[in-house]
Amino acid sequence: MTVIPAFNEERTVESVVRGALEHGDVILVDDGSTDRTAALGEEAGARVISHPKNLGKGAALKTGIGEALKGDYDVIVFMDADGQHDPSLIPELASAVNGGDFIIGSRFIRNNHDTMPLHRQLSNRITTWILRLATGYRITDSQSGFRAISARYAHLILEIPYDDYVYESEAICETSRHRLRIAEVPITCTYGDEKSYIGVGDVLQYIRFIVRLFIRRVSGVRG
Repeated sequence: MTVIPAFNEERTVESVVRGALEHGDVILVDDGSTDRTAALGEEAGARVISHPKNLGKGAALKTGIGEALKGDYDVIVFMDADGQHDPSLIPELASAVNGGDFIIGSRFIRNNHDTMPLHRQLSNRITTWILRLATGYRITDSQSGFRAISARYAHLILEIPYDDYVYESEAICETSRHRLRIAEVPITCTYGDEKSYIGVGDVLQYIRFIVRLFIRRVSGVRG
């Protein structure tokens, strides 16, 4: 099962959904889009769940996980709807769950990040360094949205309180708290002129999240 959160991605959502459907069922969570994202995703063959308004990527992911857990799936894969992720890599992420409970598709293992905008590289490296300190995981790409988790443990990341982009970082912390195995597989990413929906509020929220991580680390509380 592949869960795809989407917000105003009508340009790319059809091709992403069709590619993902080659490897299993797809749930598209339309997070309050004002364009034809939901309609095009449904036409492409996805099961579409729509939020009445934009709640945030974390909220969309949690909606998708909740729906996926109603089915009989062994693995849940997450990928973005903007065309950055290659759906042909879904089987590789899914099969890697056999060697780890939570899998991250990393752009840094084989230097597949050369086309990543410089500011993204910098923020990713800083965030990854902090999360490595906080969790003990030797990860290389904390901001990758191309991930997979064993359906057996997916409920553990359903109660995370964040609904925005902080959710994906907190998911790594949550897997650490429950001592799940984490692994990475190399992926490539295609960057175009996609828009960023991260606003000032998201940045402030993330700063608060980072401060809490440092407090956890100083106090000796893992994750």
